[in-house]
Amino acid sequence: MSGYGHFDIRLPIGTLFSLLGVMLLGYGVITWSNDALYQRSDSIDVNFWWGLIMVLFGGTMLYFGRRARRRDSGA
Repeated sequence: MSGYGHFDIRLPIGTLFSLLGVMLLGYGVITWSNDALYQRSDSIDVNFWWGLIMVLFGGTMLYFGRRARRRDSGA
């Protein structure tokens, strides 16, 4: 089978979510003490928490994608 048959969608999805999550997490850390920005969300730093969730989800997708690739190659 050609190399295109072994394309695993978890790898690009995991990369995308990880990169966007790191950016959102970084923005949340930078604006952590800005109470006026988070007044509408009851002073919860939504950017930080959703960035963290996105990083965890992206990391999970990358882990399972790489694990499946390793299993397919026989290593």
